[in-house]
Amino acid sequence: METSIPLLNNSTPQPKWLTILRIILGLIILWKGFVFLKNTVAVETMIKTGGVDILSNNSQALAFIITYFNLLGGFFITVGLFTRWMCIIQIIIITWAIFFVNSKLGISFSNSELMVSLIVLALAILFAVKGSGTLSADEFFRSYTKAGVEPGHTEKFFE
Repeated sequence: METSIPLLNNSTPQPKWLTILRIILGLIILWKGFVFLKNTVAVETMIKTGGVDILSNNSQALAFIITYFNLLGGFFITVGLFTRWMCIIQIIIITWAIFFVNSKLGISFSNSELMVSLIVLALAILFAVKGSGTLSADEFFRSYTKAGVEPGHTEKFFE
């Protein structure tokens, strides 16, 4: 008897427009990772001006970690691989950016960086809950492993 967690059950397919939103979210995060990679000094400065001493003391290491989690997370979200985990990591990074970086710039509707951060945060929360959908690497690997237990497929490799 197979048991599954209802939150992780992908029995109802997502609409195609949600897949497009997931790809756009991944590309935005990937683009931000490239921006951080190009200008790591700015990332270190943002971390130092965040106002948290333990983070300020480790700004160089955190800039490296944030940059590469954005690059890796953006790529994985775009292709739909480990989408939930990557979105959870991005939620942590984006929440920190909203509260410690964008709040220093002032919360207003003219602050476009804050608006983009809020939209990306909402999308990351959505895909952390909904998952990657049917058109994704997660679903491909999920269906590929199911083929191994069906007769006539790859069962002979597991004997």
